[in-house]
Amino acid sequence: MTKLLIYEDNPQLREGLTMLINGSDGFEVLSAFKNCNNVEDEVRAFKPDVILMDIDMPGTNGIEGLKRIREIDTDVKILMLTVFDDNKNVFDAISNGANGYVLKKTPPARLLEYIQEAQTGGAPMTSSIATQVLRMFSSLNNEKGEDYDLSEREKQVLQLLVNGYSYKMIASEMFIAIDTVRSHIKKIYEKLHVNSKSEAVAKAFRNKIV
Repeated sequence: MTKLLIYEDNPQLREGLTMLINGSDGFEVLSAFKNCNNVEDEVRAFKPDVILMDIDMPGTNGIEGLKRIREIDTDVKILMLTVFDDNKNVFDAISNGANGYVLKKTPPARLLEYIQEAQTGGAPMTSSIATQVLRMFSSLNNEKGEDYDLSEREKQVLQLLVNGYSYKMIASEMFIAIDTVRSHIKKIYEKLHVNSKSEAVAKAFRNKIV
C-alpha cells in the first residue's frame, strides 16, 4: 500500500485527487493540506511514502515546503504536481530534491503510474518537462567538465540515473545487484557533494560529467 500526503490549495482539485487515489487499489491518502505551513510536523506524524506537492500555495509555497521536508527527511518521495512548466520552478524543484515533476493536466491513470514510479525509485516527469530539463541543464554546463574522480562504473550509473532509470532498472541493465547499485550511488553522492538523486542528476548536467 502506497501512502500519500497531498499539498494543494485548490479545494476541488484536492478533493478530486483524494478521491482518485483512494479509489485506486494499492493507494491511500493519509491526509491533504492547503499549504505547507506545518509541513515538518505533518510529515513526521503521517510518515508518507509519497508526497504530491503543488507549487503555488498561500503561506509557505511548494518549493519552500520541499526544502523544509528535505531538512528532516531525505527518503520520502516528493512529486511536484503543478501547472508551472517554466525553467525556474523546474530547476528549483529538482535541485532541492524533488523526485519528479508532473503537470496537472496529466491524465489520472498516468498520474497513478507516476506515483508508483516515484515510490519505486524512478524520477517521473511529464515528457515535455523531461525534454526541457535536458535542454536546461545542458545550457548550464560549465566549461571545465570536472569528473569529480568518478570511476567509469560510477559514470555509467550516473548516466542511467540521468536517463530516468530506477535502481532496479540500473541493476538489470548493468547485470549487478541492487545493493551494488546503492553502493555506487552512495559513492557518487559523496563525490558530487549531494544527498538526493535529483541533485545528482542536476549536477551531472550542469557540469558535463556524463
